[in-house]
Amino acid sequence: MTEQVLAQPGLVPGEGAVTAGCRLYLVRHGTTTMNVENRYRGRRDVPLDAQGYQDAVDAARRLSGVGLTAVYTGPLRRTIATAQIIADESRVPDLRILHGLNNVDYGLWEGLTAEEARRRDPEAFELYLAAPSRAACPLGEKLTDAQDRMIDALRLIGHRHPGETVVAITHAVMIRLAVARLHGIDDETWRIPVGRGSLARFEVAGDRIGLGELPGGSDVD
Repeated sequence: MTEQVLAQPGLVPGEGAVTAGCRLYLVRHGTTTMNVENRYRGRRDVPLDAQGYQDAVDAARRLSGVGLTAVYTGPLRRTIATAQIIADESRVPDLRILHGLNNVDYGLWEGLTAEEARRRDPEAFELYLAAPSRAACPLGEKLTDAQDRMIDALRLIGHRHPGETVVAITHAVMIRLAVARLHGIDDETWRIPVGRGSLARFEVAGDRIGLGELPGGSDVD
């Protein structure tokens, strides 16, 4: 799994640790204009808007007292910008870019609204809604492939940071897929609400991943 480190000179690591395994917070990036338009962002590298920066600040404040020792992020600008604000608030010295945290490749659906995707590929869209184990985005990614790389990313982070508290910034669908895998969900209930800038908490010990807290918010986009 490819990783890149972005240094932030002049900052020192935060203190604080969990005694068993790694406590890992997953944060959804802040708002972008495509979120407001309710369009599939996928791998499009759209930046945060003004509200998105505020979402990131709010997430950073909620995490400021947990003792973060590392900040991971997907490779897109909206996750990196969110991660930068969180790292600065918690005085973590660098960002670690982990490509397993990247968004689903929506293929032909990128830039479309849900209704436009439904009209374009009705059968594939119904599978996307109701059967993630069989769903694939046209000319894009299978949801199970995205799910596998997300779980691999969580395990990798856990192996690297036993006894520490860490955050990873990713995308709503990736958080949903992780929760669905852990709970064996393969129906329409996999699409849980994930607010922009919201936090979910996981505990990673060896190859075991446990869900400690679901994300907040009401967004289902």
